[in-house]
Amino acid sequence: MIRLEWSDLALAATLVLILAALSWRSRLGIERTLLVAAIRTALQLTLIGLVLDVLFSLSRLEWVAALAGVMVLLAGREVMARQARPFAGWWGYGLGTLAMAASSCAVTVLALTTMVSPTPWYEPRYSIPLLGMLLGNTMTGVALSLERLTESTYRRRGEIEGRLMLGATAKQAIADIRQESMRAGMTPIINGMVAAGIISLPGMMTGQILAGAPPVEAVKYQILIMFLIAAGTGFGTFVAVAMGSRRLFDDRERLRIDRLKPPRR
Repeated sequence: MIRLEWSDLALAATLVLILAALSWRSRLGIERTLLVAAIRTALQLTLIGLVLDVLFSLSRLEWVAALAGVMVLLAGREVMARQARPFAGWWGYGLGTLAMAASSCAVTVLALTTMVSPTPWYEPRYSIPLLGMLLGNTMTGVALSLERLTESTYRRRGEIEGRLMLGATAKQAIADIRQESMRAGMTPIINGMVAAGIISLPGMMTGQILAGAPPVEAVKYQILIMFLIAAGTGFGTFVAVAMGSRRLFDDRERLRIDRLKPPRR
């Protein structure tokens, strides 16, 4: 494996600075966001690298579970932050968090105990990167599905209430929006699977090849990861949309738009 120096990273950072300068000159208005994102990336990855060094040396289940819990909670916050009209109250945060915890954690544990099978099964060198990849992709799917669900429901509230007045149940009145929301959440991972190996080389496979792993072994790991991500994203999307669409109606099956926050300005 070729060792990178900090000067190499500084050179790559220079490219981001040039891009920010071009954004400022073109008056795109994204230079600040770009620079903040770059700084956060460097700081967050450096911090997790230090944490993982300690975690790998300890290799204890309680520490792995604690870090996994923090990752799930932070992912839940990002899901809420990506929505223009999230649910009000704790539902705005809890719904996405519960959906990701139920899907990503379950799929990760299944993969560790039956497919990858490290010893011990919670070996942090395998469990944390695997959970991170599943959470990152599931987070995107859940956020997109909830965004489509809440925005479409608000925009089409008159149509939904009309269906209810004509005798439709809450599930029937919002069925097409549920389907659209689930498709929206699954689209990114489906596109990624279709493009893998033809248009793009996925990140894990590329990283393993750069680290010196045989290409065939890297391919097998990447196929496994893609299938796990698809399952985690799909299950998380289904859970989030099912819980979210139920939350949009009360016990008497009346549409409750007041359970959504006003759009962010």
